[in-house]
Amino acid sequence: MNLRQMEVFRAVVHAGGVAGAAALLHVSQPAVSKVLAQAARQAGFALFERIRGRLVLTPEGDQLYQEIDALWRGVERVRDVSRHLADPRTGSLRIGVSASLATHLAPRAVALMYERFPHLKTHMEVLISPLMESTLLSRSIDLGVALQAHPHPNLVAISSYRCDLVCAMHEDHPLARRELVRIADLRGERLVTSSADTPYGQTLARVWGRQAATLRLDLDVRSSTMACWYAQARAGIAVVDRAAVAGQTFAGLAIRRLQTRERLGITVLRNRDRPLSTADRAFCEAFETAWRESMA
Repeated sequence: MNLRQMEVFRAVVHAGGVAGAAALLHVSQPAVSKVLAQAARQAGFALFERIRGRLVLTPEGDQLYQEIDALWRGVERVRDVSRHLADPRTGSLRIGVSASLATHLAPRAVALMYERFPHLKTHMEVLISPLMESTLLSRSIDLGVALQAHPHPNLVAISSYRCDLVCAMHEDHPLARRELVRIADLRGERLVTSSADTPYGQTLARVWGRQAATLRLDLDVRSSTMACWYAQARAGIAVVDRAAVAGQTFAGLAIRRLQTRERLGITVLRNRDRPLSTADRAFCEAFETAWRESMA
């Protein structure tokens, strides 16, 4: 007997007859009768006897039904698991993000993902670039959203974005009256910078170029998010990626375009040996939407 014959046989037992089984399976009565006859031929013995107008299981049919019913509960569990994997109601997602993305874009992506999968458990951690790489390689996290990620043969880019650089300063700063800020305009201003051992600092070094000697690079921080905090406190002017200031995150900051060709790369990463889950894909799609909302 094949699975379809087992299904029809079980439905007839549950419904107490052919008419009830047809309604249960959403098929015609002749279709049920045909499959039931085929099942009896396959089994090699009578499955039912008609007694006083009712179908009653034969002893052999009853014994077969007990086995099929146990098997069918397993089939239904497989269907439930399949539905859950396609539309997860539970489960977890572990994400590592660079600091710039932790202020708005990553939280916004998680909020959008929860609109589809409200019961997922999400663990999000802010990681510097070397830790992002090592945790992805060890599978301690499922996805990484990295600023200026270093290429690694065992990491795969799912999606990539290019991010402009901007000047962040307190809203009452004189340069806030300009729409475009040039490097020359920053002379005499205290600038928030970062050391050359960070991807952020390496980008800033290229931005300053030969003019670095004429600038006040007095304040050193580890991330563009920290740079914004200092700019917010009037401690200096920060040159940061636009992702760090997306979504009106920092009250009192004026954000102005910077005249430079430098751009920062943002990459969503996974381990090459770990295919994407449904939850992973949902986050990636949500991050794409969050990017379009805030950065387009």
